[in-house]
Amino acid sequence: MADGTRSGTPRLLLGAGRLARLREDICGTHAAHFARLLDQCEFYAGETPPAEHPEASITYFGPASAGFALAYRLTDQPQYLDQARRWIAGAVSFPHWGRAHMPDHDLDAGWILHGLSLAYDWLGSGDNPALPAGERDALRDKLILQGERMHDFAVESEGSWWSSSYWQNHNWICYAGLLAAGYALRDEHPAARDWTARAVDNFRTVAAMLPSDGSGSEGVVYWRYGAPWLAVAFDLIADQDGTDLFAGCDFLRNTFFFRLHQSAPGWERIVDHGDCHDRRSGHSMAFYQKLASAYRIPQAQWLAERVRTRFLGREWHESGVKPGVRAEGYLELLWYDPTIAPESPDSLPTHAYFPDLGLVTARTSWDDERAVALSFKSAPGGGHQAWDTSHRIKAERGWDTLNAGHHHPDSNTVVLIGHGAHLAVDEGYSNRKLTEHHNVVLVDGQGYQGEGRYHVYKDLPERFQARAHSVAAQGGWVHVIGEAGALYPLELGVTRATRRVLFSPSGALLLIDELAADAERTWTWLLHTDHPAQALPDGRMLARS
Repeated sequence: MADGTRSGTPRLLLGAGRLARLREDICGTHAAHFARLLDQCEFYAGETPPAEHPEASITYFGPASAGFALAYRLTDQPQYLDQARRWIAGAVSFPHWGRAHMPDHDLDAGWILHGLSLAYDWLGSGDNPALPAGERDALRDKLILQGERMHDFAVESEGSWWSSSYWQNHNWICYAGLLAAGYALRDEHPAARDWTARAVDNFRTVAAMLPSDGSGSEGVVYWRYGAPWLAVAFDLIADQDGTDLFAGCDFLRNTFFFRLHQSAPGWERIVDHGDCHDRRSGHSMAFYQKLASAYRIPQAQWLAERVRTRFLGREWHESGVKPGVRAEGYLELLWYDPTIAPESPDSLPTHAYFPDLGLVTARTSWDDERAVALSFKSAPGGGHQAWDTSHRIKAERGWDTLNAGHHHPDSNTVVLIGHGAHLAVDEGYSNRKLTEHHNVVLVDGQGYQGEGRYHVYKDLPERFQARAHSVAAQGGWVHVIGEAGALYPLELGVTRATRRVLFSPSGALLLIDELAADAERTWTWLLHTDHPAQALPDGRMLARS
């Protein structure tokens, strides 16, 4: 309903009779997911919103408010309304959203705009809103203020920051927040229609520019943090405008399989290429459920159920990315589709190739928690599509669109997991990214061009790119060749840095490096392990785990 008076029931995601159906479903097909929502509410009911804006992130104000608002709409129980009012009042009281980095213009503001816009629609709609008039007006005015700040920044910074950084989480989160605010306010604040128009246009562009293989150059943790917001935005757009961006987005169609193949055996932990705060922060049950529903992927439904029934508590408490899975109960309820029967991945190939990221994965088994798993990658910054497209846009418009600060200088690296342990390991998260932190080769002690800073690929000429090729798999054997010679500084004269990788059905790994330069160089071969290696009498090195 784009025009006219506000309806007597919520409009965003709960219109057209959906609220009434959910009120029935929570006693049947959605009972377990309703219990998850109430767990989320119970947790935030026990938390005290800070009276003053802390230095740390306040993203959790958004989903906390939305969760309580949904619980109230489903139950009519006043304690959920009271809690929603408490959290909304806390967010409204802050002069700015976000303190540590870019107040009002970045992640905190995006998260809270989304959650409070849903809460405003769910609790403030109709002739008899659940929110008292003064609180409703204060929330509306705050959403208008924050929406204007976000929209104006997006316009002013286009071509230099997240407004046109199509391949990363800041773009998706900030525009999703602006989108929700625009839909919630467009009847009362006409300028909000410009917000939704801009956000929808952005997501159309993003859907077309993301790699079709579903791979995420920011690594699993930032994939888990950012990619669900694509689903948040696409869901709102379909709900409000009737436009189905899911259908034409091959990235979302295939991205679950990227995540699946970046799972460590046993499913609790991850392969940690890229900026990963830890080896656990990788699951989003809500996102798995949405992908299962949108693309009829039974394995996505299976993984969501496995997380919920087996190790939700550990993911909740031990994940380093906040608010993480604890804040997604309301999305799990909204996105659960009981018509998707869960199916384990056992019938899927145990290897995969994601050409945009030059990522090759292989494992000895899906169902053995002590299986051996390999992950190898070799690609330019952000992946081939982002690299090529960003350089083209730079030449045509002068815009900086790549912003691949979470992508490490790690081409030709391997991660090896087996027997319940990480064996050949990756670095994790860093602000100053170095090639030497990965299982690669240094030349005269130096790594790849651009290392030593946060965004190692910023302003690098297009020629500095790696690639993987000659990928073959048969009978449990997997083979790939990575080429990284073009990444070294030109003065080193490297003419070849080719890595051949062979993975056997038993989990044995063979690496062969073919290295050449136009002058004599010192080549340093690196293998990182969690525990220091020991020299054996025969000259070999033994790293125990």
